[in-house]
Amino acid sequence: MAPRKNAKGGGGNSSSSSSGSPTGCTSGGSSSPGARRETKQGGLKNGRKGGLSGSSFFTWFMVIALLGVWTSVAVVWFDLVDYEEVLGKLGIYDADGDGDFDVDDAKVLLGLKEKPAPKPTVPPEEADMYPWLEDQVLESPGELAFGQREDRALACAVARRRGRVCPAAAAGENLHQEPEGPAEELQPEDHVFVGSDADDRYEPMGPGAVHEETEDSYHIEETASPAYSQDMEDMIYEQENPDSSEPVVVDDAERTYQETDDVTYRDYDEQVYEPLQNEGTESSDNAVDNSNTILEELHVPPAEEQQEVPPETNKKADEPEKKGKVKKKKPKLLNKFDKTIKAELDAAEKLRKRGKIEEAVNAFEELVRKYPQSPGARYGKAQCEDDLAEKRRSNEILRRAIETYQEAASLPDAPTDLVKLSLKRRSDRQQFLGHMRGSLLTLQKLVQLFPDDTSLKNDLGVGYLLIGDNDSAKKVYEEVLSVTPNDGFAKVHYGFILKAQNKIAESIPFLKEGIESGDPGTDDGRFYFHLGDAMQRVGNKEAYRWYELGYQRGHFASVWQRSLYNVQGLKAQPWWTPKETGYTELVKSLERNWKLIRDEGLAAMDKTQGLFLPEDENLREKGDWSQFTLWQQGRKNENACKGAPKTCSLLDKFPETTGCRRGQIKYSIMHPGTHVWPHTGPTNCRLRMHLGLVIPKEGCKIRCANETRTWEEGKVLIFDDSFEHEVWQDATSFRLIFIVDVWHPELTPHQRHSLPAI
Repeated sequence: MAPRKNAKGGGGNSSSSSSGSPTGCTSGGSSSPGARRETKQGGLKNGRKGGLSGSSFFTWFMVIALLGVWTSVAVVWFDLVDYEEVLGKLGIYDADGDGDFDVDDAKVLLGLKEKPAPKPTVPPEEADMYPWLEDQVLESPGELAFGQREDRALACAVARRRGRVCPAAAAGENLHQEPEGPAEELQPEDHVFVGSDADDRYEPMGPGAVHEETEDSYHIEETASPAYSQDMEDMIYEQENPDSSEPVVVDDAERTYQETDDVTYRDYDEQVYEPLQNEGTESSDNAVDNSNTILEELHVPPAEEQQEVPPETNKKADEPEKKGKVKKKKPKLLNKFDKTIKAELDAAEKLRKRGKIEEAVNAFEELVRKYPQSPGARYGKAQCEDDLAEKRRSNEILRRAIETYQEAASLPDAPTDLVKLSLKRRSDRQQFLGHMRGSLLTLQKLVQLFPDDTSLKNDLGVGYLLIGDNDSAKKVYEEVLSVTPNDGFAKVHYGFILKAQNKIAESIPFLKEGIESGDPGTDDGRFYFHLGDAMQRVGNKEAYRWYELGYQRGHFASVWQRSLYNVQGLKAQPWWTPKETGYTELVKSLERNWKLIRDEGLAAMDKTQGLFLPEDENLREKGDWSQFTLWQQGRKNENACKGAPKTCSLLDKFPETTGCRRGQIKYSIMHPGTHVWPHTGPTNCRLRMHLGLVIPKEGCKIRCANETRTWEEGKVLIFDDSFEHEVWQDATSFRLIFIVDVWHPELTPHQRHSLPAI
């Protein structure tokens, strides 16, 4: 067997090598000078020419290959080369406007292909750059918590417009988690506000002035964090996909408002409605006009507690998508000048994408200083301020972002896509702060700039609904449907408006066809609720089929329990006993003092001060039904309690009811010939007690789910009004009861404190 050469290519003598002895190895390693010279001169060894063997060549090859691999890994891992900067320098030769240099651009550069016509941009504004986007900023009492609505008086203006007294406009469903600690905690207001957009005065509410939210109005609900829509993410300067001709797949749910309530909205990028339900109840009796309420959530309960699920997110996770993916091209955000500074824009944007928000803000501010005419730099600054506002939970920084979005859209030669996305985001952030009228102005400008974009018109319709201008919203949706008659989003909203106008039968086909379209924004619990409710009122037995479908799609807890603001995991049953609630002392006190409570109620009926107000939430098919409210949303009505002082003093001892910010305490009188439509309350977070005060012997009954009961004088009935219930008064004299709402007994103290008022 041939001996192996040592690592340096030298060999030992053949005899010692062949013997394999240790001495042979040693002699091979320390051969005589003569032997070494012979090797260097290329002498033969066992008849073979000296040099590298095949195995040694392979060894060196592997060493070099491994060095190359590890060098490549090091370059990538430690980011030694900024490829984006290298490629960005080629952006100046971008001929097709897709933001990068590719094969098509090379063909144009070599004269093998004609340069495509540039996409027209929005013309520069006049000397006054953005008068059309000015907000009507309302004064607010001190700095508000991040996202707290700043135009509470706006909700009251809507109330006055309807001839009603303003309820608490501060109650809301903003799901942002507030920092722990008393200094940061937003406390409920001690009074409600009355005023208009021009008149920001705050006045305590009058007696009996409060109504429970209903389905005929809009307000905003926010999600836990304002995520950008797909459009926003695709707006980054360095395109993820260098081939702009490749369409991007976008989810159906891309358009989302933060839709609000009873016909209400939300959108971080998708808007969500708030309960569009008939919240009053003979339980109506809890009905605060939703149009007057802008909801905000103060706290999200800790993970270990049951979580309240916003209406639009209360869907089954495994629900299959109803529609296929929609293909959409990436927006083009760079004008000719911005392509020359693309590397700098990309470097700043890279900081933002990596979460280094403060550094990114500084980088974009420097770019704006260097290149004040750059829309891309201005837009990047707005995005960073937007992110920083969310990170620091700062309204002030968010206002700066809103202003910077405006500036970016108003610069000369701003690309069309950048203008559209800047203004859309601006409108969204204005809604988040409660600047509904400012948002509406932005939406109007968008529609003016892009008149063929029906999605913007749909958003404009929502903008009108958010300020209570249903007539203008109706005109917008009529215009959309005249051009695109199958637009499902326009149909459900148009149907909603018709139902709010009590055009019940006319609303049904629009609601039904809109939901069936499966268009983004139509699969919302509120629309299932209103379609079923409209069908019930015209005697259409299909109503429960739609309730069942709403339940299957995760919008309702069950076919019977159709509240939209729910905390998951709470015990759910239509009827309760005092022992099951744990509020036995309260029940005993009510039943022990029922005559005192009755007498004060009867005395209030005899007065001419108008303490009892008619139910005006469109819950009655017929008849006469009025209420006298002592507590609303956990707030005591001091003026009203002057009419029933002993009753109020009695209740002051029971915080489970006086502190229930999702309920009311009130007298309810119903006259003969009254029928209350089947309806549900807004939330599963409360239970409702009815104390019988004056009960005719026959003709009065209440159904909750599939069980019907009657009242008794001096006795308490307890039910969960998030279940469907219905009331009949066919007696020959009036019926008077006392309604007391209490927190659901399974809610934790933290949840009772942090859940927003309804």
